[in-house]
Amino acid sequence: MGERSAHVRLLPFSGPEGKRAHLITDGTASMLSLLADNIESQQIQTATVIVELARPMIAEEAKLTADELRWIARRLIESLTDVLNITESRGQRIPNYEEEAE
Repeated sequence: MGERSAHVRLLPFSGPEGKRAHLITDGTASMLSLLADNIESQQIQTATVIVELARPMIAEEAKLTADELRWIARRLIESLTDVLNITESRGQRIPNYEEEAE
């Protein structure tokens, strides 16, 4: 059988001391990679819900206090940070285009 190359995956949660965590595998599904897939899916669903809840809160006619606006801004930033982490992780796993031979 052929040798599998190593795959590095940015995980959707932090490691010790809040540092970014990575998983190095041979590209096959593992309990940790499946857990990461599940967490990413939940983070995307949460972000979708937060955006839908935030829309009416920032509408022209909404009368929110400064504290309420800060609260929703924090939730939006947290969700956006999660989604950006997911896109970075997935982007790292997309193979580069092969250059055409001239």
